[in-house]
Amino acid sequence: MIRQICDNEEKQAVARTILEALPEWFGIPEAREDYISNTSSETVFGAFKEDQPVGFLCLKATGKDTLELSVMGIRKEYHRMGIGTKLFAEAKAFASAKGYSFLQVKTVQMGRYKEYDDTNYFYLSLGFKELEVFPTLWDEWNPCQIYVMHLDN
Repeated sequence: MIRQICDNEEKQAVARTILEALPEWFGIPEAREDYISNTSSETVFGAFKEDQPVGFLCLKATGKDTLELSVMGIRKEYHRMGIGTKLFAEAKAFASAKGYSFLQVKTVQMGRYKEYDDTNYFYLSLGFKELEVFPTLWDEWNPCQIYVMHLDN
């Protein structure tokens, strides 16, 4: 089941549960805590199986026309089951209904780490297009790839 999470405590609890289970992507404690605390000001969608969180996705406005998919995570045992695609479909429908024109997402540039290559392929499969790489936005070991998507409203 996919649903929007509105309660701030539930947002943070779901984010913590998922992100702590994904150290390959969210292994830097300070960054993980930032993602968790930021959920309270973001739009959050959760994926649940028998009332237990298995994934989530956060959206934040970065401009009057753009929402950023700021963080997304699916427990590893639920990868490749369509949960991420369903979460994204809900987020995309929300963004369109609210009148946004674009979605963007940032990740590590393709070719750096296998886990992030899988992430890149996932975003490309959703229809995101490469916009730009910022080689040192995060640090030189993690060049930031920005993808964008135009929404048909």
